[in-house]
Amino acid sequence: MSQRYFIYLSYDGGQYCGWQIQPNGVTVQETLEKALSLLLQKETTVTGAGRTDSGVHARRMVAHFDSEKTDLDTGEFADKLNRILPQDISIDFLEKVIPEAHARFDAVSRTYEYVISIKKEPFIRHYAWRIHYPLDIEKMNEAAKCLFDYSDFTSFSKLHTDVKTNNCRIMQAFWIKKEENYIFTIQADRFLRNMVRAIVGTLVEVGRNKITIQQFRDIIEAKNRCKAGTSVPAQGLFLTDVEYPDKLRVKK
Repeated sequence: MSQRYFIYLSYDGGQYCGWQIQPNGVTVQETLEKALSLLLQKETTVTGAGRTDSGVHARRMVAHFDSEKTDLDTGEFADKLNRILPQDISIDFLEKVIPEAHARFDAVSRTYEYVISIKKEPFIRHYAWRIHYPLDIEKMNEAAKCLFDYSDFTSFSKLHTDVKTNNCRIMQAFWIKKEENYIFTIQADRFLRNMVRAIVGTLVEVGRNKITIQQFRDIIEAKNRCKAGTSVPAQGLFLTDVEYPDKLRVKK
């Protein structure tokens, strides 16, 4: 008999080759699994809510793991994990969930933010994309509203991925300007590989008056990655939230 746990964590992705384990670089998943295996004294694997690419950060990632220790003191265990994990990965909390709960498949939404800076700022250079031109935020917000009218986002997907469908349901998509930063927030039930960075890159072209809002629509309808803008740099992207139905949690 084992217990399934959801583990909520945040990380600075600057030194990692993304979330998912791969042969040629250190990843967040690998680092977390090593720490869990050490504490639980048994090889332990984790399944994440999704895959963040190399250099992408997370203010809120969720993963699940199973343990034969069904009575873990989740607060104490989180503290122990934080002591052995590197400084750029932090465990926020753990919670017991039902055996069928799945960090990836049961997520009802995911939210990302992308940060663009128009000022040279040493303290955020690893957490924003620095640009040298103003953006028309009203036009970018008008174009972002177009995303609600579509479900197939092939034009913003990395080519040759193994997904069965490029359909997503977008729930939020908007820009705000905060001091010298432009911040884009997008929420959807799922995201394709590279999708947010490609959307941002294309919306920036709207904001620079290089393409019109109608042309932005045309790009979506083309279902062709070559028609969209370039992907913006990874360091400005943050996974900020993953939401689940309450029914997954074990009642206290």
